[in-house]
Amino acid sequence: MNSLVSPASGPVAAAFLDLPAGSPGGSVELFLDLYTGEKPLIPARAFMLAPPGPRPRTPTDLDLLSVGGKCLEGPAFGRYVAALRRALTAALNPSQIDVLHLHHLAFGATPALMRALPVHPRIALVHGTDLIFAEAHRDQLQVLRAIARAADAIVVPTGAMADHLLKLAPQTDRRKITHIPWGIPDRLLSHPPARTTRRSKSHFRLLYAGRLTAEKGVESLIRSVAPLQGVELSIGAPSAQFRALAPRLQRAGVRARYLGWLRRPQLWRTFAEHDVLVMPSTTLEAMGLVALEAQACRLPVLYQPVPGLSEALARSGLATDFTHPTTLTRHLDRLRTEPGLLSALRQAGYANAARYPLSKTARELADLGHQLT
Repeated sequence: MNSLVSPASGPVAAAFLDLPAGSPGGSVELFLDLYTGEKPLIPARAFMLAPPGPRPRTPTDLDLLSVGGKCLEGPAFGRYVAALRRALTAALNPSQIDVLHLHHLAFGATPALMRALPVHPRIALVHGTDLIFAEAHRDQLQVLRAIARAADAIVVPTGAMADHLLKLAPQTDRRKITHIPWGIPDRLLSHPPARTTRRSKSHFRLLYAGRLTAEKGVESLIRSVAPLQGVELSIGAPSAQFRALAPRLQRAGVRARYLGWLRRPQLWRTFAEHDVLVMPSTTLEAMGLVALEAQACRLPVLYQPVPGLSEALARSGLATDFTHPTTLTRHLDRLRTEPGLLSALRQAGYANAARYPLSKTARELADLGHQLT
């Protein structure tokens, strides 16, 4: 597959995620895919937070800011944003930046970056966690509404994210909202890992890959999987989150194989070793990049039809209800016994994933930046 955009083309962006380097999640992977590495798709000064302890290995072109005090509410949040602004002001030369890419409409990075570079054009990118936290925290809702007013353009990966943003910030100028789907690496679409031969046809191999936070629906997954026979559940997740989950797995009698927190090439190979990816998210997904990457590896996706995910997958995956074990059992039985269903889902999934090359995301963001600069 040919890249749709040359590496490092377009206006130079300043971009910042106030998460420690090495943090898990699709937003982080997208951020690193766009701005860092030997051949970044978008030229940028990209920042994350320095984690406690020794400096980790980081991708090329990622700068780390040593700022503590991260929080969500109250006077401490104001002090945190001010400290981030000071660090950014020291690190950035305004004349070398053309446009701001404001990842998340909440949290500290976006207001800090806007204050450090107050006159540059602003593209705000909605991710999903910003909407979830704005619903739960008054100060974050105020930040989200202020950013929605101040941004020159607001990028949403799905229509569902636009609907949710407008619910939280109804005064937002709808004309500023632009739909640019997130993408997955072109190299994965052109060279996916070969699928491995099934070791045993008596066991159906389910994979959960991602964070184990409440909105990801793991509790429903445990309740639904517990009574099933002939099913293997593998979990790829951050180690601390899996340790916290382990007692609940034990109480439910679920024997899950823990895979660790997998780096991207490891995750892609793991996709090729399983029968189905399960996505039991309870609230919303900005787009569900892990599902698209699984589809690129020809792994069918069984998912809870929440906003964002339904739009990105539609009929290329199999929607189910993880909150009703009998529904999940029925759908798993179909996957195991219905002739041709898994094969059809593999083909439909790959065709769906191929609609979302990361190069297209980068090209459209660059085009938007050109319009504003």
